[in-house]
Amino acid sequence: MVNDVIKVEKSGLSTSIQDLGRTGYQQYGVVVSGAMDVFALQVGNLLVGNPRNAAGIEAVIMGPKLNFLKNTVIAVCGADLSPTLDGKEIPMWTSIFVETGQSLSFGKPKNGAYTYVTVAGGIETPVVMGSRSTYVKAAIGGGEGRCLQKGDVLKAGKMETVQFKEKSLSPELIPSYETHPKIRVILGPDEKAFTASGIETFLSEKYKITTKTDRMGARLEGPKIEHISGADIISDSIFPGTIQVPANGQPIILLADRQTTGGYTRIANVISVDFAKVAQSLPGTELEFEAVTVEKAQQLYVKREKILRQLSIGAGVY
Repeated sequence: MVNDVIKVEKSGLSTSIQDLGRTGYQQYGVVVSGAMDVFALQVGNLLVGNPRNAAGIEAVIMGPKLNFLKNTVIAVCGADLSPTLDGKEIPMWTSIFVETGQSLSFGKPKNGAYTYVTVAGGIETPVVMGSRSTYVKAAIGGGEGRCLQKGDVLKAGKMETVQFKEKSLSPELIPSYETHPKIRVILGPDEKAFTASGIETFLSEKYKITTKTDRMGARLEGPKIEHISGADIISDSIFPGTIQVPANGQPIILLADRQTTGGYTRIANVISVDFAKVAQSLPGTELEFEAVTVEKAQQLYVKREKILRQLSIGAGVY
């Protein structure tokens, strides 16, 4: 078919189609899903000339092998999983012209967990409730509501016929996926459910990401966070980065495929610009938490939004 652009030769560990998520349906119990690292996906889209919300391919730790069925432009952004084109190393955070028959593969993970392959025109799949994002547990979005499999053929939207010019994100704008990141949070909304020493423990100790971590949430392990009278609340809304603390005192950070409500006390919420730091941290990574104000979080979000808007008009690339 004329719009067929990629054939999946190897599926990788857990490779799926994601955009910025399925918003506007949480009141009906529909999860948002979407990219775990929205900054990386949006930059990748801008580098290949797409709208920021275009769908791309999300891979985690072990990337897929993708064979290109037509000439196109791609970018690989996010975690460095050692991408190669026909066996030759290619740069991250850079637009690349690929020719029919070439193959994109991945090797050893160097830093981060989630990487994004964006393609000029965006990946075209059926839109479900305003999004192409895959949510496997409900079997909706993406390629038949599941992760990509060997033999899948992906289509792309119409690509503008302009002369290709390589673009790279300015080095100072490339995020650093630190080994021991400090995660900024806004305390609450159930801060009063914890003792003063419990709050102090949360903000002063280190918590390790366990292997019980996926797109829904990251379970942490560390010093017990003390409640005043119990961990259960009447189910209430949760958000990207909500940190729940069940009765065992071990925090859980809710991620892209989080449920829409929860019944555990919420000690804090990861600020938007630090969400990807959690998502890009592998099991075994130690996190520390720092409380900031809502105003500070808003300032940081506006700063990131300005960067993305500047990228959309060509600033911040070379």
